[in-house]
Amino acid sequence: MHVLRALGVGLSMAAASMGCSDRPAPESAVPVATVPAAAPSVPQAVSSKRRIVCLGDSLTAGYGLSVDEAYPAQLAQRLQSAGLDYDVINAGVSGDTSAGGLRRLEWSMAGDVDVLVVSLGANDGLRGLPPGDLRANLAHIIEAAQARRVRVVLAGMEAPPNFGETYTREFRAVYRELARSYDVTLIPFFLDGVAGVPSLNQADGIHPTAEGQRIVASTIWRAVAPLVGVRTSS
Repeated sequence: MHVLRALGVGLSMAAASMGCSDRPAPESAVPVATVPAAAPSVPQAVSSKRRIVCLGDSLTAGYGLSVDEAYPAQLAQRLQSAGLDYDVINAGVSGDTSAGGLRRLEWSMAGDVDVLVVSLGANDGLRGLPPGDLRANLAHIIEAAQARRVRVVLAGMEAPPNFGETYTREFRAVYRELARSYDVTLIPFFLDGVAGVPSLNQADGIHPTAEGQRIVASTIWRAVAPLVGVRTSS
């Protein structure tokens, strides 16, 4: 519970300053392969390599960090070290809710996508949006991915405690219920081992530092590795 209380403090600080984030990320935080909120008017060339798409918000984009420090870039390095030839697409957009992720899903999944990592919901929780809406948006994302035979990794988020115990419980349950209903890989908490640890978070108390992103990358890798045929020790 102390982790959730600390997370709630960080979320409150974020709401007072930049959120998670409603403000555009600084130029230094442009991710590996930036995905805009809307598709460009002119179609872009798409690599023929298999892809892993990381669909998320500023926590995925790597707010406040360099391109190589965000977890998708580190995931790409692990895949390369394992001898796997994948493009890892950082489809993280600061301030995005689950509804925003759903709106840009089609553009984000261009090309030969093998795995979709979904880490949305932090901004839904920050704004107190209905858990039912979160469930519906994530369900549509999963269904669209599975219709294309794309494997899904669903990363859970926690809501700040200031909306009450019932809201927090219902919010958390969304991820578990969806993972069970759609038989997708579940990461119970995206920020496991990072939330509530001051040294692993930036001054706002919610966006991971470079070291925090390395821990997130390890969490994501443990979920993705079996899907791409790699055995991990933990």
